[in-house]
Amino acid sequence: MNAQEPPLESTSPLTDALAQLDGAAQHLGISPGAHAMLAQPRRELMVSVPLRRDDGSTVVYSGYRVQHNFSRGPAKGGLRYSPSVDIDEIRALAMWMTWKCALVDVPYGGAKGGVAFEPRDHSKAELERVTRRYTSEILPIIGPDVDIPAPDMGTDEQTMAWIMDTYSSAQGHTVPGVVTGKPISLGGSLGRASATSRGVSHVALMAMASCGIDPTQASAAVQGFGKVGRDAARFLHDAGVAIQAVSDVDGAIFNGNGISISALGAHVDATGSVAGFDGAEDLDPADLLTAEVDALIPAALEGVITADNAHDIRAGIVVEGANGPTTNEADEILHDRGVLVVPDILANAGGVIVSYFEWVQANQAYQWRESEVNERLEERMTRAWYSVIEYASLHRLTYRQAATALAVQRVVEAHELRGLYP
Repeated sequence: MNAQEPPLESTSPLTDALAQLDGAAQHLGISPGAHAMLAQPRRELMVSVPLRRDDGSTVVYSGYRVQHNFSRGPAKGGLRYSPSVDIDEIRALAMWMTWKCALVDVPYGGAKGGVAFEPRDHSKAELERVTRRYTSEILPIIGPDVDIPAPDMGTDEQTMAWIMDTYSSAQGHTVPGVVTGKPISLGGSLGRASATSRGVSHVALMAMASCGIDPTQASAAVQGFGKVGRDAARFLHDAGVAIQAVSDVDGAIFNGNGISISALGAHVDATGSVAGFDGAEDLDPADLLTAEVDALIPAALEGVITADNAHDIRAGIVVEGANGPTTNEADEILHDRGVLVVPDILANAGGVIVSYFEWVQANQAYQWRESEVNERLEERMTRAWYSVIEYASLHRLTYRQAATALAVQRVVEAHELRGLYP
């Protein structure tokens, strides 16, 4: 950060990310030089994204791409469209991606991108123009061996198709490996769309098992019914967990006997929101976080569990489907209260694992069976889970501290083996 930039708010994602790095660096005893290297992105780009709207007017949005680290391989990370996007959020998310890739042992560094606007206020034609213009602006720093975007908040497989086409047009030939999360017909991987959710459900069930909780007797609340939360709720429901509360950006619902996730999905497809679902009563969205359930799955935005509400969390397990949903202050409170928190870099790593599988398939021009993808995903998530709980037990750390330390250690080792270019 230079002298002209304002100080970060204490609750900002970047403040939390840097504090987590500081803790890992102290625990590992890494050198000040290596610590400084990891605290700064290797490359970041801010671009203007002009859009000609359907009514003929022109607006200009701010776009970003941050590449945090390349020590273990090409940069990898999602692209989000949201009014909340700013450079510090993208820096934090890129850093967390570095740790996530290292923790689950995929050969990537971390990156993240974003454009600051509300996609729901734009037509499909406008979204295509934004995506293609943003892609053209960041074109010099992305590529299948350089930086590989993927879907995130506000983006989807159609967005990835537009990026792939824009990049491929500039190269003069089709380059399917430039993005992951593509439509199946354009080289996407079977199982990719639900991979993050499947990974969340895997670790949630393992966390329940570690606490002696029978899934068929367990309850859960899911904040967010979108890209991650919807399928996570479905997978947990299929495993016998009663999903008692669900929320999205427009509202929240509760049913103490459990919500039919298939019926809720049909309602959301028809209306666009969980609000008004006949099979449950309305709930204040803030109350979902403090519902009396066995497992809470925040799968929407970062920074939703804070020092203000952490004392009121009644779930015994928190599984972070979103990136950075728990602030550091809240994390300490939950730990002191004996709440098991499965950190985001472990809990939601299923997406980047299957993104890696998709990238491998693109490089091979060969598609794996969905059963193969799901089996390999479960194996990687299970291996990462046990490595974290064993490290945490050995060093008397929280799961977040253990996961971050393991990941940072692997990135530092790669950096030191490669050496510093003069």
